[in-house]
Amino acid sequence: DLKLVTHTRARSKALLDICFSSSSILAAGVNQTPQEGRPARTMSSLHLQQLLVVLLVVCSIHCSAFQNLFPNFPSFAATPKTATKKTTGVVELEERLLAALANQDARLSNSDEVAQLVEQLEASGASIERPAIAPEVYGKWRLMQTTNADSASPIQRKAVDTSKFAIYQDIEVNSEGNLIVSQVVKFSDKNALRVDAIGSTSAYPIDELTDREGTGKILGLNILGVSLVGDEAEEDPTRPDSRIRFVFDEGNFDLGAIGLKIPYPVPFRWPLFRDAVKGWIDITYLSERIRIARGNKGTTFVLVKED
Repeated sequence: DLKLVTHTRARSKALLDICFSSSSILAAGVNQTPQEGRPARTMSSLHLQQLLVVLLVVCSIHCSAFQNLFPNFPSFAATPKTATKKTTGVVELEERLLAALANQDARLSNSDEVAQLVEQLEASGASIERPAIAPEVYGKWRLMQTTNADSASPIQRKAVDTSKFAIYQDIEVNSEGNLIVSQVVKFSDKNALRVDAIGSTSAYPIDELTDREGTGKILGLNILGVSLVGDEAEEDPTRPDSRIRFVFDEGNFDLGAIGLKIPYPVPFRWPLFRDAVKGWIDITYLSERIRIARGNKGTTFVLVKED
């Protein structure tokens, strides 16, 4: 843009010089002092008219160049306020959602108020586009609420419902260029459980991370949770780049208070369990401070961005 403006100004200055020079020529032609030994030359009115026509044509061709010499002044006409009202309405919805979450005694809830606010934000059309790869998705998110879905594992429901422990989800790219989605349960400032999953999006694709095939039931029992599969797990084509696929890869109890790290007792990398530890989350709403996602086990998550 800077080069274009500079070029336009240079052309405009050159055109002005031409016009001024032409004016001088006209003046000289109309009233030229005769030199010694030479007859005085005069310019007829017809010649003057022809030259003026040429100058007007040139100026009309390049008139747009002159416009770039002057600033664009704002219009004082009335402007529509639809966008402002929409933004204000979305902010109010977010504030109401945060207030409703703050009044809950537990994270695991089927609150009608929260569910309605979540659906309104999802339908608002104000989410950041392509949320799974948007810059705003990366960082530390604190889990504020999740629905008490029957398809979630009993262990997951019990852990999430223990509201005295803070639960976070970190989305980051490690030093090897891999997308890592981590679930972190903070027992104290120095003690935590961290379960890392390898993520896959269009920005950080992993070809071998194929879609999950099994529901996850073991001998017909819901032990690890029941996942949507097949047609029920298809992505919404109207919302591109909203899904983060993942496979749990490693977990540890980090007991920093005593300098000890204990492996999480689930063999994520065993071939027998590899399909069962796959999953995905569809980000249905994303702003700079709130993220709403729906998981492969039918649960809805509401998270708030940490500073």
